[in-house]
Amino acid sequence: MPARSPIALKLLPSMTDFAFLLPVLMLFGRMEGAKTLLGDADTGWHIRTGEWILSHHQVPSHDFFSFSKPGEPWYAWEWLSDVLFAWLNSRGGLAAVVLASVVLLAATFLLLFRMARRKANPVIALLVAAIAAIISSVHWLARPHLFTLVFLTLFYGALERAREQRCLSPRALVILPAAMILWTNLHGGFFVGIVLIAAYGMGELIQIIVAPDAVKVEGLRCAKSYFLAAGACLAASLINPYSYHLHQHLLAYLGDSYAAEHIEEFFSLSFHHPVAIFFEFLLAAGAAAAFRSVTRGNWTHAVLLALFAHAALLASRNLPLYGIMATPIVAQAMDGWLRRVPQLALADWLRNLAARVLAVIDEMAETDAVSRWHLLSALGMLAVAALLYAPAPPRPFRAEYDAAAYPAAAVTRLRGSSAARIFTNDEWGDYLIYRLYPQTRVFVDGRSDFYGSDFEQKYTDVMNVQYGWEETLRRFGVDTVLLPPNAALTGALKESSRWKVVYDDGVALVFRYRRSEGEDPVSTALAGGDRGKGST
Repeated sequence: MPARSPIALKLLPSMTDFAFLLPVLMLFGRMEGAKTLLGDADTGWHIRTGEWILSHHQVPSHDFFSFSKPGEPWYAWEWLSDVLFAWLNSRGGLAAVVLASVVLLAATFLLLFRMARRKANPVIALLVAAIAAIISSVHWLARPHLFTLVFLTLFYGALERAREQRCLSPRALVILPAAMILWTNLHGGFFVGIVLIAAYGMGELIQIIVAPDAVKVEGLRCAKSYFLAAGACLAASLINPYSYHLHQHLLAYLGDSYAAEHIEEFFSLSFHHPVAIFFEFLLAAGAAAAFRSVTRGNWTHAVLLALFAHAALLASRNLPLYGIMATPIVAQAMDGWLRRVPQLALADWLRNLAARVLAVIDEMAETDAVSRWHLLSALGMLAVAALLYAPAPPRPFRAEYDAAAYPAAAVTRLRGSSAARIFTNDEWGDYLIYRLYPQTRVFVDGRSDFYGSDFEQKYTDVMNVQYGWEETLRRFGVDTVLLPPNAALTGALKESSRWKVVYDDGVALVFRYRRSEGEDPVSTALAGGDRGKGST
């Protein structure tokens, strides 16, 4: 390395650039880009909620989206994210929301890489971060949970630095609770941060039990600092529009088995999924790294890996959390294992190969240590923004809901039927809120915590044509049904003499209730009964 770094070297990309652009390359190179991020219509009702907050200058406490539970208590516990999404949408449309989501993902893996790089060779750190990105991609959606990924990485980095210095500093005891206030109002995943801090305290307590008497006093002091920080963050989380009622609501929701049994992102990952092999690797490497940490007297890492691995095995939405926890620990362990190979009693060719690999990655690390201007990162994000706002963007950069998955044409036809009481699935209910609110209310949408398990079970029974499904529709005055062709209820409605198809474009069918003579209609949906054919 020259003593004086030339300008040309500062212009070259570094591994930090590649870590920052890792989600960009995956999203727009290997995945479906904006379509992936908008693969869940929850984004739509978050935007509309934010617009309501900006318009009314208050955080909602009662529902205004549904006709099935109008005015009932509702906790908009991601209200600050909703405001940000609404503001972005008002300035730049869905493209701005997509771009902000890409930036949040890029920031997460930049922070994660830099954290891992402090513990291992940057080549190994980048490799493990890439594996974590692959497994976390199952939950890459333009939704408020992306803020939790950023905050979790920030908290993790701060706690690791504190652990290296043995205990949390008084400054951290102020900064962490202050950050928790912001996290709480951005996303309900804030409790993960509190659990994370408490896990560090638990690791110290376990170490006290197995450590010599000489370090127990110091260990107890450190454990106390972590538990004090966790308590302070819990107290700080009460600073939200719903105070402690938010915590009661979240505990009730997470303790309800309905979500785990009926909501896809709460299901365990299928090990036939394409990312499963990467998850299996990170699980195995995490277990080995945990054992390595324990043999070195570090119980905290073992507690973290066990806790978050359990969460990831329970629900696929927790995979990104385990990926974040595992990356720096596994990277550090892999770096240590690789450096031991040349000293092991192995075949000469294997030891020589390991030595050559170490020489190459150490040379790359030395080069990477030279400060850069990170022009590639800036140019990469500018290119994404330019393509998102291009007059005719390539398919991965079209910031719109997929017309093959959502009833775009059918909803356009329904726009003039503001009095209609429309029944559709919860995913399309989100889309209806985005497209038709405030003229039209919905039967159900993706806010499963609001509707509750009893109501959700009634909705599921209707979708599956279980006993009493007609009575449920009648009781709520449903006069219009919007469903995809393959829904079980679609077949039942086609066979029913009380319902007729008034629209079918291959993506969605619209049914209208046939009013019997003398029966008062609840509403009038789709004036005229002709069967239309829409364009997508």
